Amino acid sequence: MGRTFRGVTRTLGDLGVTDQKDWLRHRTTCGRTVLLSTAASSPFWNRLSCLLVALLVANQAVAQPSASRSANEDASKSLQSCFQVPEAWRNSYGEYKSLLIFEDGTRVTAADQWPRRRAEILASWDRLLGKWPPLITEPEVEILESIRRENFIQHRIRFAWTPNEKTTGYLLVPDGDGRRPAVITVYYEPETAIGKGKPYRDFALQLARRGFVTLSLGTTEATAAKTYALYYPSIDHAEVAPLSMLGYAAANAWHVLASRPEVDETRIGIVGHSFGGKWAMFASCLFDKFACAAWSDPGIVFDESRPSVNYWEPWYLGYHRPPWRERGVITEENPARGLYPKLTAMGHDLHELHALMAPRPFLVSGGSEDPPQRWQALNRTIEVNRILGATDRVAMSNRPQHGPNEASNELIYQFFERFLK
Repeated sequence: MGRTFRGVTRTLGDLGVTDQKDWLRHRTTCGRTVLLSTAASSPFWNRLSCLLVALLVANQAVAQPSASRSANEDASKSLQSCFQVPEAWRNSYGEYKSLLIFEDGTRVTAADQWPRRRAEILASWDRLLGKWPPLITEPEVEILESIRRENFIQHRIRFAWTPNEKTTGYLLVPDGDGRRPAVITVYYEPETAIGKGKPYRDFALQLARRGFVTLSLGTTEATAAKTYALYYPSIDHAEVAPLSMLGYAAANAWHVLASRPEVDETRIGIVGHSFGGKWAMFASCLFDKFACAAWSDPGIVFDESRPSVNYWEPWYLGYHRPPWRERGVITEENPARGLYPKLTAMGHDLHELHALMAPRPFLVSGGSEDPPQRWQALNRTIEVNRILGATDRVAMSNRPQHGPNEASNELIYQFFERFLK
């Protein structure tokens, strides 16, 4: 005997109920208790039993998708709110200068003028940071190991990410056919993002579970040596700012993903937290083939009041030949060296790089290093997007602590779902 309710057909047999004894054992269904007489042995009671079970099963089948839809809608609404500048910071720019002024003093007034202004900004930063070596556009990728995990295959791979250095990372390829979106994750080492490190930093794992191809990368050897970044051609004679060189390596990793048959090269993003957030920010701003990006509490502008917004360190923008300055905040006894003090003296700040994203979307997952006042810098990129006729391209969430959490990460995943799927 079967009953159909809103497209759901179930029988007692489907539930393993074949006689009265089975029914008495299974009278608690879908978390609800059905009370029937133990003498329910007549055809009437049998039919009523089937009807009640079918109703309860149908109710659960309908309720679960409804709850799931509700949760997704709530998350979508939360993400949408991240694109809304809080009233306290609306049209507030602080000391961050407009990015719509050409070097000759004239102003960008139309969308077709922005590419020329963008080229000026990029050329200026290229001169300051140092010129990248040629990109490795046809990478040779060695698969060292492949294992199945959950709904994906995890490949441990090795490839050249600079002209003189190879790296080992993890490529997670979910089950399925066709070309899919992909995300590069960057951190101190590649294991954390695949679920083998601190909690809530497992971006590659969580995105793979959601159907994204992911590539997890890290500077394992440099982190162990406490030099953290990449130095070209050598740590004694670096010609490119180390943080920019990390961006270069990520651009080469983009080509690794783009060469995969499972990946749609027009839908590749990048994400990182803290050190990885700085890395992801420079990579996505300097390499425009990244479709979108999420930066978790990197410190998106210079801020010498925050010890962790430490762009002055030698492995970021303060490179100088070893021996290095003592790690820590800038003092008279321990001044910044290299490029960083030149940038600040010339009036440069990182909001200039943010504008290179326009109209590509990005999310700042802000914590202690990126509080709501960072909207003052972000408003300048919103201003650029307004000229381009683009809305909902600059987003920021906020949490009190530096470390990511479940809620802040869910917004990151929703962001990639929205812009890459």
